[in-house]
Amino acid sequence: MLTENDMPPLQMLVVFESSARHLSFTAAARELGTTQPAISQQIKALEAFLNTQLFRRVYRGVELTDDGHLLLKTTQASLSELQKTLRFIRKKTKTPRINVATDFAFAAYWLMPRLPEFRKQHPEIEIRLHTAQNNVDVGLQDIDLAIVFSDGIHKGFVSEKLFEEEVFPVCSPKLLEEYGPFQQLADISNAPLLKLHAESDEKWMVWERLFELHNDILSPLQTVMEFDNYTLLLQAAIAGQGVALGWGNLVDDMLDKELLIAFPAFSTRSSNGYYSVIPPSRGDDSVVQIFKEWLHKKTAPFPVR
Repeated sequence: MLTENDMPPLQMLVVFESSARHLSFTAAARELGTTQPAISQQIKALEAFLNTQLFRRVYRGVELTDDGHLLLKTTQASLSELQKTLRFIRKKTKTPRINVATDFAFAAYWLMPRLPEFRKQHPEIEIRLHTAQNNVDVGLQDIDLAIVFSDGIHKGFVSEKLFEEEVFPVCSPKLLEEYGPFQQLADISNAPLLKLHAESDEKWMVWERLFELHNDILSPLQTVMEFDNYTLLLQAAIAGQGVALGWGNLVDDMLDKELLIAFPAFSTRSSNGYYSVIPPSRGDDSVVQIFKEWLHKKTAPFPVR
């Protein structure tokens, strides 16, 4: 722990740095808005504190001693770091900011394409986006708002549905030419299937459940390829490697560009979906409310192709 005996006053070091950089007490006085005698007095006090000479007085100026060079290097580095930290803290306290957490698929396929619009409407708000491969922990420290796929039950938090789960098979035009047409749900099981791995406590729709809801039993004729990453799964579907489950609102851009084809006849809905989840301590924050209202305006129902 530093004491007064360990460190001179910060102003002394500021005066020393300016004097050493200019190699002139007069120039330092001009820069710091004081007088040359005042600068000289501060330097003498610092030299007395350190019990060493920092400057040698030479004709028309001063030059640094070895101890002076050593102190200048450390002082400049320390003052620079201190200045950066102070600027960061000042900016942090002045700039409205929101920390948003969601899963990678929602961030990549829904949120990121729309964020430029929000930033254009609210350029004063700084957004920090935290993503996770699976569902985020809504209880993480510093998260102001989470966008979570769930059943909407988050005890102790304020949750509101953005849109419900709507799932339907999708595949590339190339794969459809090879294995189609898919007139019955059972026809899809003749093609390679791409599956998203789901933990036992996760709510994602799986192929077995989709078949069950359509009063059918999944009997795949080919090996199922399983992914723990929805982005890679969709890339595999686009490449024609198999049929995937597409979540409404996440695959709309790929359908618009005809990279994927949807089969709405085999779609299914559930009570699960994406929810905005806010800690109770952040519920009255104006920035959180602005972002939440924008979020809900943008989540209009998605028409399945």
